Amino acid sequence: MEKTLVLLKPDAVQRGLCGEIIARLERTGLKIVGMKLMQVSEDLANRHYGEHVGKPFFGGLVGFITSAPIVAMAFEGNNAVSIVRKTMGATNPAESPPGSVRGDFGVDIGRNLVHGSDSPESAVRELGLFFSADELLSYGRATDSWITE
Repeated sequence: MEKTLVLLKPDAVQRGLCGEIIARLERTGLKIVGMKLMQVSEDLANRHYGEHVGKPFFGGLVGFITSAPIVAMAFEGNNAVSIVRKTMGATNPAESPPGSVRGDFGVDIGRNLVHGSDSPESAVRELGLFFSADELLSYGRATDSWITE
């Protein structure tokens, strides 16, 4: 089973959209295997956005993600990365289809509500930044056999 990281960014928390976004992700059939409300430190933000160091928008990314609490989640399921990315919509909300999180609730590329890992490899790295191994659970659900073969 594939795992992926999802961050509900400060704008999602401040706007009271966490429940709606979590419900949309759960309705895809993905399973939450880790979740916590947290304040991102500058060090963690620098490591998370490390590939953007030196780009003009780097400071804004770090400033925003550390500005207020976030909800960090780990989701598990077949094709978890691609399912989360489709559910989120395009990075720019103006390019996101209706029905996606960003298409329905986003208005600004810098305030796009949610982060999801962009590949299984990124997911492994990012999950390791936000969760320790003992914070990710393994469990079955009665509905699992109705979601995947």
